[in-house]
Amino acid sequence: MDTLVTITVVTDRSSAADDAIERAFQEIERLERTGNFHSQNSDIARINRDAGITPVIVSPDIIELLMKAQQVSEKTDGAFDITIGPIISLYDFRNRRTPTAASIRKTLPLVNYRNMVIDRERSTVFLEKKGMLVDPGGIMKGYAADRAAEILQTNGVGSGIVAIGGDIRAFGLRADGTPWRVGIRHPRAKKQDDVIAVIGLSNLSISTSGDYERFFVQDAHRIHHLISPQTGYPAKGCRSVSVIATDGALADAYATGIFILGRELGMKILEQNGLEGVIVDDEGILHATPGIKGRLEIKNPF
Repeated sequence: MDTLVTITVVTDRSSAADDAIERAFQEIERLERTGNFHSQNSDIARINRDAGITPVIVSPDIIELLMKAQQVSEKTDGAFDITIGPIISLYDFRNRRTPTAASIRKTLPLVNYRNMVIDRERSTVFLEKKGMLVDPGGIMKGYAADRAAEILQTNGVGSGIVAIGGDIRAFGLRADGTPWRVGIRHPRAKKQDDVIAVIGLSNLSISTSGDYERFFVQDAHRIHHLISPQTGYPAKGCRSVSVIATDGALADAYATGIFILGRELGMKILEQNGLEGVIVDDEGILHATPGIKGRLEIKNPF
């Protein structure tokens, strides 16, 4: 998953919990192999190789993941688009290189989730245009955190928290009977563990997308990995977006889509879909949905 993964559980049976945790990590690793954008052997790689050629039979996990992605794409009018791969591939964050305007214009027609055809009965996926690329980076971590939590619960763990980078699934209660306390990272943190707010969660997922995860500064502009499918350029208007939902994959995808939409439209999307969330806009102002304002503990404002 290209990030730090931690699992914490509350239990009175240490050996059984160790076994459950190991199984949960194995599930995350299995999903990474299946959905890895960079691997040549994953289901995602096979879908991308046969773009514009033929439908590809994939695992039920990938079918479920891509259907959730389409659902969020429709709800965000394409602000979240899992076919963003061709545009993402133009950027080189390691070497701090940006694409030319001409290459972005040429590549944008390949980005359109409506050109991804999913046949659930046949378990196939078909990208209608050659050169299209599915990149599940904006949804896979939330999906994997949920699956790992399910494995833990199936194996007798009644309370725990799975954190895959900024995607977290909390279930049950802490040892003292209170909800799990989850920190929302400060988008301009000087240290990795600086948080802007804390919220208590139980049986919910939270996902945060921020312009601090992968970025570099070029000509006084922050070039980050949250690229607009409409423009091909890094989205403006937000520093971070956190979404709370019962489904981790949806929380993950909505966080990305809402970041790209910006604060005003983003808050409307949260309300329309019965979601809770926190948006830190480009001026550093924190905005929270009404349902969590009383539960949100502001720690380190700008």
